[in-house]
Amino acid sequence: MPTKNDIKFTDNPLVADDPGRYIAVKVRAPAVVKSWRASLFSFEWLTPDGKIKSPDQLPDAEKPKRQAVEKLLQSGNAIPMPILGIGISDNVEIGSGRAEFLTLAAQGVAIIPVHIPKSCESDFKPFLADVDSSHGK
Repeated sequence: MPTKNDIKFTDNPLVADDPGRYIAVKVRAPAVVKSWRASLFSFEWLTPDGKIKSPDQLPDAEKPKRQAVEKLLQSGNAIPMPILGIGISDNVEIGSGRAEFLTLAAQGVAIIPVHIPKSCESDFKPFLADVDSSHGK
């Protein structure tokens, strides 16, 4: 399995449909997971205390998604960057790539490149790994 520094990422295919709408940034995974805990969908992947569930704790529908990401990691193939946004409760929402983001975070990857809508750029400042990377540089 590649080390955390060897993980390759590729643009999410959904971004290709509207590339001017998104920017690439690097976020701090623990901060995103903490915020995402307020999501209506977090119960599928998080324990009541906010920790990412182990593979055997995941619902049956989510287990194959995590396994698919783990296979990508083991093979060294690129991982599609998740797409994040801000929900109505001002928490982070994972719009696409939930299994990718949470599998990486569960494996200790602390900084993950993601796509966010340009309209949410200022809302993501507290989650950015490096303010200088806010434009994908």
